[in-house]
Amino acid sequence: MVATKQLPTRAAVPEALTWDLTKIYADQTAYREDVEQVKAALPTVTALKAHFTDSADTVLAGIQGVLGLYRRLEKVAVYASLKSDQDTGNSTNAALDDQAGSLTAKVSAATAWFEPALLTLSPAQLDQFLDENVALRDYRHLLDTVRLQKGHVLSESEEALLAGAGDIFDASAKTFGVLNNADFDFPTVQDEAGNPVKLSQGIYGVLLESVQPAVRRQAFEALYKVYGQFRRTLASTLASQVKVHNFVAQAHHYPDARTAALAANQIPTSVYDSLVSSVDNHLALLHRYVALRKKILGVDELHMYDLYTPLTKKPAVNYTYERAQGTALQALKVLGPDYLKHVKTAFNSRWIDVVENQGKRSGAYSSGMYDTAPYILLNWQDNIDNLYTLVHEMGHSMHSYLTTHNQPYQYGDYSIFVAEIASTTNENLLTNYFLAHETDPQMRAYVLNYYLDGFKGTVFRQTQFAEFEQWLHEQDAAGQALTADRLSKYYLQLNQRYYGDAVVSDPQIADEWSRIPHFYYNYYVYQYATGFAAASTLAERMTTNQPDAVKDYLGYLKAGSSAFPIDVMHAAGVDMTKPTYLDDAFKVFEERLDEFEQLVTK
Repeated sequence: MVATKQLPTRAAVPEALTWDLTKIYADQTAYREDVEQVKAALPTVTALKAHFTDSADTVLAGIQGVLGLYRRLEKVAVYASLKSDQDTGNSTNAALDDQAGSLTAKVSAATAWFEPALLTLSPAQLDQFLDENVALRDYRHLLDTVRLQKGHVLSESEEALLAGAGDIFDASAKTFGVLNNADFDFPTVQDEAGNPVKLSQGIYGVLLESVQPAVRRQAFEALYKVYGQFRRTLASTLASQVKVHNFVAQAHHYPDARTAALAANQIPTSVYDSLVSSVDNHLALLHRYVALRKKILGVDELHMYDLYTPLTKKPAVNYTYERAQGTALQALKVLGPDYLKHVKTAFNSRWIDVVENQGKRSGAYSSGMYDTAPYILLNWQDNIDNLYTLVHEMGHSMHSYLTTHNQPYQYGDYSIFVAEIASTTNENLLTNYFLAHETDPQMRAYVLNYYLDGFKGTVFRQTQFAEFEQWLHEQDAAGQALTADRLSKYYLQLNQRYYGDAVVSDPQIADEWSRIPHFYYNYYVYQYATGFAAASTLAERMTTNQPDAVKDYLGYLKAGSSAFPIDVMHAAGVDMTKPTYLDDAFKVFEERLDEFEQLVTK
């Protein structure tokens, strides 16, 4: 009897393949010392409000006091989050994350006075203070950003009340995270060789790429059987999170949750609407690609679980983690030697947690703060998809590194809106690298297929998610109950419209909403689509050696939050207030679809 393949325990993972969190805190004692210092600083920072608006000097002291507190808190929170995610079944690490969440709520409450107090200053008073104190001018853009929130910032006591409830507001998302990453017990299925393998989020993605329809179908049905058993519970957690978004937006006097979410990054809602409209106008391209997939696979019926398997023969090369590092360095060479130097540091300094282990959070991400390395979490599998994931997350981490090393703390982060542009530019550079160097028709077809699937998953699929997310919030705002049956019915209809008649929208796909963590993130997903489209333009500028393209792009990576996101991207070469960049992205998709079709139908 063949033994079932099991994931390694955390302790069994080789140290070289784990991230080194001792660079944040040498041990738990150092971590607890910072926790206590954050707690001790709370009354001191709260006391700054008494004389905050008295003079330029007190305004400066207040800003520095609040930012200093958040800087220490962020270090605590990042450490706790990373420790928890490396093994979500570890109760000690989970306790750290819970503690950091509670501490964050206390800090938010203690600093809730800041924005209301700042907004009591008239423009004339603030301009006078800026004239009087040179050091205060370093915070001019920060002050301008806060002033834009006038009319949406409540009284000190009201903001403190909402901030203090932050831990409660996050409860639904945390519950989903525990269920999704630790509590769900997925069954054992068979891989392509007929060996039993314990299903996990990472293994599921690999099995969906199988060339054997039975393997794909088995994994699909097994995974959704688990989610289907808990669909009512998951509808409850998601509905509760949507209610939080709508409540907080209403409390801050926004017309709706979407406007509130986008206003945080000064993004006009027209950017969102333009994306949905543009994708809807180009759904014929997706339908054409899906129909081509059905033809190439030679199936009577194309199912949702058939949308991820490569349409061409898999290349002989297998992307081990070591080989993927070398390819990534070649693909990113266009960004210059300084950029590559920092990528090598990430590879060689244990910034990356590489392999999947029992209890590890699913997926991949880049995380860190001003005083830490920009760590990367992976769940590595030896395939081209994970190579793309590596360069994607490296785009985030290099964005963070260049920002924190070129901006002061107050501008040492960046908005979510521009974050996905850095990561997907790297993806596009990798695709461009392959297409520029691969002459073998089979390899070119495989890369084109991968690009088309990536575009499908990033632009079309994430916009589908964005439409669903908007519907969720509109339904709740209208007083409609978000039951599991209503969610599944609408999601199935949406899925059918996006993929067209060539694909069977299997009944299980109606429950796909139940396993998407991003629906808890408050209007996050649309930025994957806008980011990919913008990245397509930026990558094209750099690979065709357009004047100042690399310099402008690196300027964007170094800008952080020193300017509004729309302005940062305009300086980098993309005007995201106009639909041109979307049209350009669909043009590239169509051109590559044409080439792919010619290659595979010869």
